[in-house]
Amino acid sequence: MPISITQVTSWLPKLTVTAAIDILIVAFLIYQLIMVVRGTRAAHVLAGIGVLLLVYALSAWAGLELLRSILATVVPYTAIALIVLFQAELRRTLARIGRRRWLGFGGEIQRRESTEDVLLALSRLAQQRIGALIILERDTGLRTFIESGVALHASLSRDLLLAIFQPGGALHDGAVIVQSDRVAAAACFLPLSMNPLVARKLGTRHRAAIGITEDADCLALVVSEETGRISVAAFGEMETDVSLKRVEERIARHFSRRHREERSGVAAHVPETHRAEDSLSKHDWKKGAR
Repeated sequence: MPISITQVTSWLPKLTVTAAIDILIVAFLIYQLIMVVRGTRAAHVLAGIGVLLLVYALSAWAGLELLRSILATVVPYTAIALIVLFQAELRRTLARIGRRRWLGFGGEIQRRESTEDVLLALSRLAQQRIGALIILERDTGLRTFIESGVALHASLSRDLLLAIFQPGGALHDGAVIVQSDRVAAAACFLPLSMNPLVARKLGTRHRAAIGITEDADCLALVVSEETGRISVAAFGEMETDVSLKRVEERIARHFSRRHREERSGVAAHVPETHRAEDSLSKHDWKKGAR
């Protein structure tokens, strides 16, 4: 006797508001898991675990008792193995959950002049092909890395950044860490990214920029010593060969929605000939001529 659609639907549990919320939360967690492991070595490990689960299901279905019993013995230790294999990814995920701006709050560069000083310094460093690594702290504290360098706690300025990265200077090597509108420390040591996909293509400075952004929500600005090109790294990903205008957009988007709104309001009243890059280049030329 054929089964009607009404009978099938009657067997299914009713979709209540609580059940819908439950489904949405589980879907969100699965999506976050996919985003965390996407493009990493963990994705291949998860694929291997999926293959083992498929083999276990097939062995149970086909009656292969020996294979099923072996896999059943391994299953209780899977949780421990996952924690060991994915400890970096788990730490990164928990850190992102903790630093997420659930109520719209978060760190930001408080003064627009601070951003302009950073952009002016990047412009001069890129023109002269002076290597530099500037880390802009957001919500995750970078105290561990600040203590590895030389503490400054000085007001952020273009001239200070240029002085720090002058070739041959005592603070030239290492990274500068900026907290809000102050330079916290210079010559800081940062962890290098161990991602095999970038280890061969990029130098130590760029790998350090990616490495610090893999563990913290900071923004890393890099100037290549060989080419003078500017790169921006955030959340373990790097955008290379960017313009000053693009750097300004990344800083505004990374740190504050309010900062974006203020910037758009200012841009609406500024003539086309005085937009970001033109005003930066003129200001930089005047300071260089003094």
